Amino acid sequence: MSDNGENGDNGDNGDGTAKTAAPGGRAGRTGQDRTPGGPQPETIRFFGTTWVGHDSGYGLRRAAVAAGALVTTVAACFVMRLAYQGVQTADIGSFASALFVAVFAVCSAVAFARAWDGFRRRPADPAREESLRSLKAIGFIGSLLAYFIRSLTEAPGEKLRRTEYETAAAAYEKRRGARAGNPAARRKPKSKRG
Repeated sequence: MSDNGENGDNGDNGDGTAKTAAPGGRAGRTGQDRTPGGPQPETIRFFGTTWVGHDSGYGLRRAAVAAGALVTTVAACFVMRLAYQGVQTADIGSFASALFVAVFAVCSAVAFARAWDGFRRRPADPAREESLRSLKAIGFIGSLLAYFIRSLTEAPGEKLRRTEYETAAAAYEKRRGARAGNPAARRKPKSKRG
């Protein structure tokens, strides 16, 4: 979550439209700015900020992302099958073939678990996530599968970002409410003249 788009955000919904808020406090394209200077929703890849109000083709985007992830997963499995056939054709032994299958199965399982967990909470140790990058790259099929399954119910990572955004918006409103009032009407402390 960031205030004022400090995350390098260019201020659009991912589809070229500006971020604004609807009267109910949900982001949309109504022409009214919610709270200038308040927290801005974090963008999600392929969704921009349409996840906030489920507008601007959110459902269509979710369907397209799910279909794209599924097609990519199937294509990746086909490529892995070709790679396995190459190992079999090379006739390097049954141990190497079994090792090939085991490595990709374990890496895919780890990548799936890490991707699924990443949709629910931020990583506690970014350095560890960085060290697992190559393992997740090998098991890319697991990551694609997690993305596909999650996009059937919501934009991947939507629940996490919604919770963070609503918490930041509530905190901002609380801070803003504490500052409300006319500062000129406040009593000024009397100075002692001696």
